[in-house]
Amino acid sequence: MLVLGIETSCDETAASVVRDGRVALSDVVSSQIDIHRRYGGVVPELASRNHVMQVMPVIEEALAVAGVTLDDLDAIAVTSGPGLIGALLVGVQTAKGLCLATNKPLVGVNHLEGHLLAIRLLEDAPEPPFLGLVVSGGHTSLFDVRAFGDYRPVGSTRDDAAGEAYDKVAKMLGLPYPGGLPIDRLAKEGNRRAIAFPRAHIRGEGAECDFSFSGLKTAVRAWVEKNGRPEGSALSDLCASFQEAVADPLTKKAILAAQRLGHRRLVLAGGVAANSRLRELMAERARKAGVELFLPPIRLCTDNGAMIAVAGTHAFWRGEIADLDLCATPGWQLGHAPEPRRVKSP
Repeated sequence: MLVLGIETSCDETAASVVRDGRVALSDVVSSQIDIHRRYGGVVPELASRNHVMQVMPVIEEALAVAGVTLDDLDAIAVTSGPGLIGALLVGVQTAKGLCLATNKPLVGVNHLEGHLLAIRLLEDAPEPPFLGLVVSGGHTSLFDVRAFGDYRPVGSTRDDAAGEAYDKVAKMLGLPYPGGLPIDRLAKEGNRRAIAFPRAHIRGEGAECDFSFSGLKTAVRAWVEKNGRPEGSALSDLCASFQEAVADPLTKKAILAAQRLGHRRLVLAGGVAANSRLRELMAERARKAGVELFLPPIRLCTDNGAMIAVAGTHAFWRGEIADLDLCATPGWQLGHAPEPRRVKSP
């Protein structure tokens, strides 16, 4: 079975052809980092405009690399939420147009399901049930994955996503956007115990697995205001201390949730899953807890079309075929049906 996956939820225009939900025959990504870097973050209108220019060339390249045509496809899958509304609409409208022209089935995919199922492209991919932690610039959430299509939210951030905190702290420190990579690089040379940045302790029934990073971001700002913008080894120490304050609660709560739910397998996903300290600490704590950890390769951590094709394949097998009035749903929460009040495509 051949499925074309289209991803335009934020600032990457991506497309991929995947066979049987397990093998990526192509995986093409056009990044907008250089466009948004001067602003220190994604500018939604600029993202949408760039998607309009790039989406068809990216799709055409994905088909060419895979050695297939639109006629060879069994279905077309597209991210329909969550994400930036303008960016989502570009992908959704494009997919609808292609399906209308070719009479192929259309599948709307939740972006977070795509991240969770990117691991299926590995040869030793885990089967459900497992615990999934999705960590990115827009999302930090734990899911009880009981079966394909059965995703139960276990915990999430109360404010900033982990990746968002990285970008904002990088901006405070004068580091380039996106902030994850430069902070990670500097942190490798620093002392992660140099500064005692806080970890949020969220109280209340069912809140033990929730996250909060706004207080950490504020603590970094207060430190910089008091001590000035650091340089040299002091900058490396600050980055290492900040990174540890992110990785520590992410790993602790993921292991806690896995143990409480009785899961012996844990999947780490999303852009921040590429962070070296998070991967290292998660592997260490998973090993001590007797939990098998599955880490996607770096190329599958960030947004890509292959993960959407994989999730779309499973949705197709479940019979989740969309009509041509498919909507872009910017607030679609995984584990819940799309919101009744959705933004219609024009």
